[in-house]
Amino acid sequence: MEQEFQERLAARRRALHQIPEAGFKETKTQAYILETVAACPQDFLHYKTWKTGALIFIEGSNPAKTVGYRADMDGLPISEETGLPFSSHHEGMMHACGHDFHMTIGLALVEYFSVHQPLHNLLFVFQPAEEGPGGAEPLLASDEFRAWKPDEMYALHIAPELPVGTIATKPGILFANTSELFIDFKGKGGHAAYPHTAEDMVVTASHFVTQLQTIVARNVSPLDSAVVTIGKIEGGTKQNIIAEQARIEGTIRSLSIDSMNRIKARIEGMARGTEESFKCKVSIDYGANYCQVYNNEDLTEAFIQFADSFEGAAFRLCDKAMTGEDFGYFLEEIPGVMFWLGVDSDYGLHSSKLDPDENALSVAVNYLTEFIKSR
Repeated sequence: MEQEFQERLAARRRALHQIPEAGFKETKTQAYILETVAACPQDFLHYKTWKTGALIFIEGSNPAKTVGYRADMDGLPISEETGLPFSSHHEGMMHACGHDFHMTIGLALVEYFSVHQPLHNLLFVFQPAEEGPGGAEPLLASDEFRAWKPDEMYALHIAPELPVGTIATKPGILFANTSELFIDFKGKGGHAAYPHTAEDMVVTASHFVTQLQTIVARNVSPLDSAVVTIGKIEGGTKQNIIAEQARIEGTIRSLSIDSMNRIKARIEGMARGTEESFKCKVSIDYGANYCQVYNNEDLTEAFIQFADSFEGAAFRLCDKAMTGEDFGYFLEEIPGVMFWLGVDSDYGLHSSKLDPDENALSVAVNYLTEFIKSR
């Protein structure tokens, strides 16, 4: 029976893995979720959509509260290089962050509790756009969510570096505050043979990237933690044309709001100096901003105590990470816990070769089934 159960989970994960979609474009994914839910017994199950997401409410037999679980839905703009027979069917898109795992686990829990009515109400949230532009914050404010708002909330994230069977978390801050960073440089272009008549935006952007490296080293307390990473730079049109435009794209991570604000203020100061020094216009866009994931201390202690006593998994107390996750918006308003699920992959999150071990699926489903019962 356990082998058959594992095979069903793997088949579902593989079906979802083949249809990764960008944030707020998860139409095929939503349809798959709704089809699965519609096949469940409907005696005490209700569901509705929100944008390209879905909310599934299961009535408790004698409810005194509502317990929530969130699974994110979207993929990433990455061309898959796993070589797996169930690789993505959507060119240039991949479930490279484990959201196919998260949804598979959530759907298995819906199926179980639609047959075995829980004591308290349950809400399963299938949330679009976690990777951007951010689905959690608008979903929280929606009438659909407010009508079924849970009293406590849980979510997991796969951890490629941890062995299968491992569950890890900690009280307090787990994931960092994050902000996207897009900076455009515009100046006067010209002919490569006449550099004195132009303002080179490739040179300007290069100087700016170098300056950014001083922020963490010289503007953030050494007792705090922060990251400023530029992952993309582009500019110019041809080798003999001095570029009149350039663009850099990156991310900011910090473990405190104060450091995030300090970093942004420093970037804006650098931009003003660059405009004067390089005779150009600099514009900054912070894109999507996610608040920290902060686990409720009391609920985390209860979670850890249960995990320690659960024979089907090994609990590990972990350290905080610079990972970004918009589940933090749920935890700002609703006490809850996020935890890592070990999946033992040689390649990490957001890698085109990420290949999580599917045996972790049954570990998570079995653990969460019993944990939810205990709540």
